[in-house]
Amino acid sequence: MHEKRTQKNRIRAPTLRKSVRFRNTGYSEGGASRTSNILKAWNPERSSAKADIDANLRSLRGRSADQVINTPVGAAAINSSVVHAVGDGLRLFPRIPYKFLGLDAKAGREWARKTSREFDLWAASKNCDLYRRNNFYDLQFIAYSTYLTDGDSFSLFRRKNPTFDMPYSLRIQLLEANRVSNPINQGYISTAGTYTVEMKAPNGNRIVNGVEIAADGEIVAFWISNKVPNDPTDFRIAEWVRVEAFGKRTGVPNMLQVCHDTRAEQYRGVPYLAPVLETLKQVSRYTTAELTSAIIKSFFALFFTSQAGSSDLDNILGTHDKDDPMAPVVDVSEYGLAPGTMNALPRGVDVKSIDASNSQSTFEPFVTQLIKQIAAAIGQPYEVLLKSFTSSYSASRAALLQAWEEYKLRRKWFASDFCQPVYEVWLAEAVAIGRIEAPGFFDDPLIRKSWCTADWFGPTMSILDPVKDINGSALRTTYGLSTREREAAEMTGTDLEENLEQLAYEKQLIDGYGLNMGDPQVLAGKGGEKEDE
Repeated sequence: MHEKRTQKNRIRAPTLRKSVRFRNTGYSEGGASRTSNILKAWNPERSSAKADIDANLRSLRGRSADQVINTPVGAAAINSSVVHAVGDGLRLFPRIPYKFLGLDAKAGREWARKTSREFDLWAASKNCDLYRRNNFYDLQFIAYSTYLTDGDSFSLFRRKNPTFDMPYSLRIQLLEANRVSNPINQGYISTAGTYTVEMKAPNGNRIVNGVEIAADGEIVAFWISNKVPNDPTDFRIAEWVRVEAFGKRTGVPNMLQVCHDTRAEQYRGVPYLAPVLETLKQVSRYTTAELTSAIIKSFFALFFTSQAGSSDLDNILGTHDKDDPMAPVVDVSEYGLAPGTMNALPRGVDVKSIDASNSQSTFEPFVTQLIKQIAAAIGQPYEVLLKSFTSSYSASRAALLQAWEEYKLRRKWFASDFCQPVYEVWLAEAVAIGRIEAPGFFDDPLIRKSWCTADWFGPTMSILDPVKDINGSALRTTYGLSTREREAAEMTGTDLEENLEQLAYEKQLIDGYGLNMGDPQVLAGKGGEKEDE
């Protein structure tokens, strides 16, 4: 008996070992699974920023520009961001640390006002533009629009002789983003192929999509073509010029690149619409197809058909062409449609109409869901993107607040990349020629940075309920969470001191006429709409 049990156990042992299965852990059975029917055929590869971004920039730019130019949703996405982030231009508000610079509050404020007026002399004039077509605030609009559409935008610091009405030599030249490119056919070493985005300069540096990089990755120069690549209207031979990124003696930038990096070792920007290009194109195609269908179905069409045999029909209609099988059954010019009209048809001829009903009940909800996904991906709420505020006050305000966070962030990036560097270069010239006094400006980098400190304010957030927003502003200043100067700039884009001077003048004028028009009051907790109205 004992021997039989032992043999039986020996037979079962291999079966037990075969049933043991080792399972992977962590993401191996989840997002990284190689056995899942859903994921096993999905094996994307994350490569370098050069392969993922630079190698695809030409396609991304072209498709992005097409969506902005030719589709309503693409144009709305760019225009909404431009209008709210930049609008008619970001305005300079100097914020110098006057105590550190040896000034009192009054002197510091007076310096800031004088500098603002002097800067506006240059910025509000078209002479600040090398082409003399736009002032500095218009240039901001163009540079920001280009940055969103192409992924980055470039501007050069140029100089021209001062004139009677323009004492400054500084000029700004905006460039198309694709003019900054690799110097092809200039004798530099490169490899052929779709992914040719890097070349080798004679000095040993690398050139990646027009950006020259040193061995340690530092940007040292930009390569600019004299024409937009593949421009069918420009027959000039393409030539490139090398512009050093920074001055050798001063370290001041010679050229500005407005760009927001999302990857390490990234040197060119990605178009704003890049993540949603495919969905945008599908929405555009679907909308066009539905529109075409609606137009076709809007036509009222009648068809004359024959119910009799061909021999009988020939006898009925003597004008019928026996030799042409494609000849019409009747002469349609003999019949017409009009109110109260009666038409007699030949025997054996019938009239059939095409159903003109156009039932598209699924179009709006389907497209709406797709646009909501697009809006979420680019950081703009659906209501703001389509200017459709049909929900409650609370929901509409929440959408505006979310959009405003996106706009403020991009405004900060843009001001840091474009407005502030331009202001610093202008201020250096203003101090050098004696139009602005700034002791120690060229002696100490810390002092120079202090003189250059400034804020940039632009369009204000749309206000759904002015009373509630003003109450909130008053409470922030009351409890020291903000200043009246900042609140005036952010809510109305105005200068507090100018407002107070104007109010004082108006009060004096009202008193002079013996009128009593009341004092401004903040009615905390009163007024406004109900939350869900």
